[in-house]
Amino acid sequence: MHSLRVLPVLGAAALALAACTGGTSPATDATASSQATRAPAKETVLNVYAAASLTETFGELEKTFEAANPGVDVRFNFAGSQDLVTQLGEGADVDVLATANESTMKKAADANQVDTQTIFVTNTLTLITTPGNPAGVTGLDSSLDGVKLVVCAPEVPCGKLTKTLTEKLGITLNPVSEEQAVTDVRGKVSSGQADAGIVYKTDALAEGDAVDTVPIQGADEAVNKYPIALVSASANKELGQKWIDLVLSAEGQAVLERAGFAPAAK
Repeated sequence: MHSLRVLPVLGAAALALAACTGGTSPATDATASSQATRAPAKETVLNVYAAASLTETFGELEKTFEAANPGVDVRFNFAGSQDLVTQLGEGADVDVLATANESTMKKAADANQVDTQTIFVTNTLTLITTPGNPAGVTGLDSSLDGVKLVVCAPEVPCGKLTKTLTEKLGITLNPVSEEQAVTDVRGKVSSGQADAGIVYKTDALAEGDAVDTVPIQGADEAVNKYPIALVSASANKELGQKWIDLVLSAEGQAVLERAGFAPAAK
């Protein structure tokens, strides 16, 4: 009689154990499957450090590049070229470097921080004023007397070019401020903080109706050449080269030309 009572108990225990082991596995599998479905695809970041004057054009090329390279996120740092080289030297994670003059890139090359560089465009200077040119600026002449003029600092490529141009033309300027990036000069004029500023032709075009443009006679006497290069320590050299190839392509050059850049001499 004792054995008859034990059998149901053993049967119930076996069923409970089966329920525990059998019921857990499908739920776990479903959860794992759900998590795998929700897991985002890994994204590759391409860090491009570029001169501030390239903000609009590189931003346009970003769309083309990312469309052609799914899963790649191009991230920019736009600043004065001298600041970019300093950040690179301090260990910033950079894949591609594009500066607004050769001397700035040379500092990176001399420190063995970049591979072979290629000149991809050139740029020249112009004057911009607040809309309507209320100060009556006519050029780099006496019309600037008493005018709130802003320029790039001498260590910045556009500032170095301004210094070269004014020395060639025999002109002395009296700016109220010297900025660390050409975009800062643009901003001070377009916001009305300054009456006039010296910027690249590309920056004048980028500001559109926010400024008026006054050509500088003899501006072609001073030209900045823009080099681009892979960073030697980059872990994404294949992607970085693809970015450089796009910049150098007919499509990339057309975008740059529309912005006011001139093609590099072949």
